[in-house]
Amino acid sequence: MTLKLSLEEFAALGAPHMVYVRPVTAAQVLASTPVEDVSGLLIDPEQVLYAVHGANGACLAVLGDRDAAVAAALANEMAPVSVH
Repeated sequence: MTLKLSLEEFAALGAPHMVYVRPVTAAQVLASTPVEDVSGLLIDPEQVLYAVHGANGACLAVLGDRDAAVAAALANEMAPVSVH
């Protein structure tokens, strides 16, 4: 039997303390960031960064490496999990 949860039900399972960490490319981050917030930054669009997302999918932070992303979550009393 497969259990299917709505986004709201899934978010309620761990919210507000469960977050997930997943790799993203700089291009993905740049695509969703206002131009004025990134003007002057020199970043390789193919660089792999690590995004911390809330259980509801909202991006909370983007860091340069996985260890830093996990540490940031823990420092803010959140329970990080990895997404494969």
